[in-house]
Amino acid sequence: MKQIISHLYTDNSGNWVIQSNDEHSMGVAKLASQFAGEFGMSEYGKVLGLLHDKGKETDAFQRYIKSESGYDPNIKIIGKHHHAYVGGILAQKYYGKAFSNLFVNQIVSHHTGLHDTDEIKAIVNQDIPSEVNIYHRKEKLNRPGLNMQANDFHHLARMLFSCLVDADYLDTEAFMDKESSALRKNKDTLKDLLPLLENKLKDLKSKADCSEVNIIRNQILQQCIKMADTPIGFYSLTVPTGGGKTLSSLVWAMKHAIKNGQKRIVIAIPYTSIIVQTASILRSIFGEENVLEHHSCVDPEQIKDERLKEKMKLATENWDYPIIVTTNVQLFESMFCNKPSACRKLHNIVNSVIIQDEVQTLPMDYLQPIVDSLKTYNKLFNVSFLFTTASQPVLSGLIEGCNPKAAFNGIDHITEIIPDDFKLHEKLRRVKLSINDEGKNYDEVAEMLSQHKRVLCIVNTRRDAKEIYQRLSQEGVTLHLSKMMCPDHISETIKSIKTALKDDKNEIIRVVSTQLIEAGVDLDFPVVFRQEAGLDSILQAAGRCNREGRCGLSTTYVFSLSKEHSLPKGDIQAANSARLNLGNDHDWFAPETMTSFFKQLYCRKESFDKKDIRHYLYYPTNNLSFQTAAKEFQLIEDDGVNVVVCWKNSIDLVQQLLVNGPSYMLMKKLSKFMVNINRTDFKALVDMGVVSEKKEGLFVVDYKQQYDEHIGLRTDNNWTNEILIQ
Repeated sequence: MKQIISHLYTDNSGNWVIQSNDEHSMGVAKLASQFAGEFGMSEYGKVLGLLHDKGKETDAFQRYIKSESGYDPNIKIIGKHHHAYVGGILAQKYYGKAFSNLFVNQIVSHHTGLHDTDEIKAIVNQDIPSEVNIYHRKEKLNRPGLNMQANDFHHLARMLFSCLVDADYLDTEAFMDKESSALRKNKDTLKDLLPLLENKLKDLKSKADCSEVNIIRNQILQQCIKMADTPIGFYSLTVPTGGGKTLSSLVWAMKHAIKNGQKRIVIAIPYTSIIVQTASILRSIFGEENVLEHHSCVDPEQIKDERLKEKMKLATENWDYPIIVTTNVQLFESMFCNKPSACRKLHNIVNSVIIQDEVQTLPMDYLQPIVDSLKTYNKLFNVSFLFTTASQPVLSGLIEGCNPKAAFNGIDHITEIIPDDFKLHEKLRRVKLSINDEGKNYDEVAEMLSQHKRVLCIVNTRRDAKEIYQRLSQEGVTLHLSKMMCPDHISETIKSIKTALKDDKNEIIRVVSTQLIEAGVDLDFPVVFRQEAGLDSILQAAGRCNREGRCGLSTTYVFSLSKEHSLPKGDIQAANSARLNLGNDHDWFAPETMTSFFKQLYCRKESFDKKDIRHYLYYPTNNLSFQTAAKEFQLIEDDGVNVVVCWKNSIDLVQQLLVNGPSYMLMKKLSKFMVNINRTDFKALVDMGVVSEKKEGLFVVDYKQQYDEHIGLRTDNNWTNEILIQ
């Protein structure tokens, strides 16, 4: 009987080492069964593993792998060597069309990504090559005891796909790359890590003064500990900014997970600036080997140990770490993606606790599919959710838009951890709002800021930030923050602000920023100015004011720039209109006011599912469009262009890429020096001749004077101005 090759390599002695297809299929079946067993479908995982590579038995594939590997370079490749479709045909033969989106699509798509159902029908309408052994001992499949609805099924299908894909990668890696495979083992559990967190909290308590703020923070912490002994479900932690919710929510999550047998904690955060801050805190407690920071701008150089650096890289592939800190985009787009690389991590979200930080930032245009996905992950995959924010949105009950078709059912019940009688908004009241809706111009706002020595101003757009900043006298520490600056520049500037605020010698500290600094970033100014916006944004800005309560009752001033321009149409304008419609007779910091604001905001929405994701994925279950839905579900609209700017060693990295080609670590390093700009600004830079395409899709602004050390990338014609001056 001839040996069917699945994988092969040459060892140090030059001898060929072969993994047979039976060995690989059994290995994948064992792992996929283990993964799917976490949600009661181990037999399904086994079937996927056993059948996924049956197509490798074809003569065409065996010729292909021998030729490509160099095992037999003279052999000719005859016929189609693509193999995944064969297992899909066999799955349908043995288990029927009823299981098409649980077996067939997963097997056919395990290299390419889940297809739309109509494409699958065409793919499996082929003959099985005669050399394939079609015998398969049919597994007895128990129907899982899941209370499924139409909007659940696509998540179950994608979860089984995740089990197969990760099992396939891991078994292949264990054979082909034993060093990498070994790095994935010996991880600490949440139970192992809990004492480290408890010791940290004891240390913080021993060093904290007996201020009223610290007393309240401790009360919040104790309440989180008390409420951790609760069943898997939906929870919220509504705490005013500065209440210590980062560590309190983590204590709740760890104790809750251990009580319910859950394996990991995923912290999803809207902004990379908060992720960097949060991950840094967690690494200082649990060590780098237990905290995975996963986002597009993660800095690989933060890990000096090469072994840990490689371990982190491997963990970004499948999230097999006890604590993950990531972005909303990474989390939710993975839940709706069809690609193997993105879906691979999904099965490791099963039996976990997800902390949804700054939950008010969830995009309303996708709120229906997002909330539906949360309900599915809770119901089918034993995931608990904790929504944390100072500005809790309305996510339970019937949520209605401005027409009947926009209404959708939210989460049945969300348990609030902090009782109403704590009255945190009163106890932690350190700020009052002074709202002036009369229009100002840039000069007037700059003049208002100049009246204060330490002041933070937050505006809605990059243009507004630049215009106000450039009107300030550059005395003391005067800084600008916006997404016209690359991530490394932003991170460095935030560090500079924090350092400056700690030094009493810095009498003047004035900062003008866009919303990127608004939520979660630990800054404390005696005075804050906020351009008009939604109430949630205004209160988040107020959270950067008098954070420690040392200034008595401080003021956050709300102003309008209507003398310059109206608010941008869309979410900002709608949120501001919802706030204005509340009137003025309110305690702006009371939770019931925030509830009223969100109801006002929701009633302005035409749709909570603007791309009609439910049309592609909900009805009917035998006609799911995974590929189309993945293209449509984009939380960040892809209407801009990323350009590499001249900052620090960015151009050296570009040269490395041109010489050596792209690599994971190199692209991660380069991402720190990229700015996303709209296509109008991109065209302007191209017309100036200051941007060039070094490699397909890699655009570089390599004219140094086009990147300003204070405001970032300039889109005006700085080059022409210099020639005129000369």
